[in-house]
Amino acid sequence: MADQTESSIVIDASPAAVMAVIADLAAYPDWSDGITQVTVLAVYEDDNRPADARFVLDSGAIKDTYELEYDWDDDRSVSWTLTKGDMLTAMDGSYELKDNGDGTTTVHYRLSVDVKIPMIGMIKRKAERVIVDTALKGLKKRVESGAA
Repeated sequence: MADQTESSIVIDASPAAVMAVIADLAAYPDWSDGITQVTVLAVYEDDNRPADARFVLDSGAIKDTYELEYDWDDDRSVSWTLTKGDMLTAMDGSYELKDNGDGTTTVHYRLSVDVKIPMIGMIKRKAERVIVDTALKGLKKRVESGAA
């Protein structure tokens, strides 16, 4: 990923518990702001985690239906790449999880987004920052509430 936004958060749960919430794409509309629908299109046979998924996004000025391809590394990390989008031309990102050894997990989130409409880099980075911060807070709340 070229220009990207990144941030981290500490979640009071094991990496496996955090990754279970991340891998449950169908539940994203319950906790991920702007995602209104998720359809898992294909899963990996070895662990049944999503390989490809379609998302419907309705977040203010950005409304889109897009597809992502996923690459999982056990409970350590997951990355994704945009394979199809109407308004989005790129949405590449990753979650990296680090076991802190005290029952908590540090989640590091990287994201790079691009859209078809011209957008000043500073505004695009600000939008990415809002997406990253909102996603991390939503993930933390979802995992720590035990709603998964």
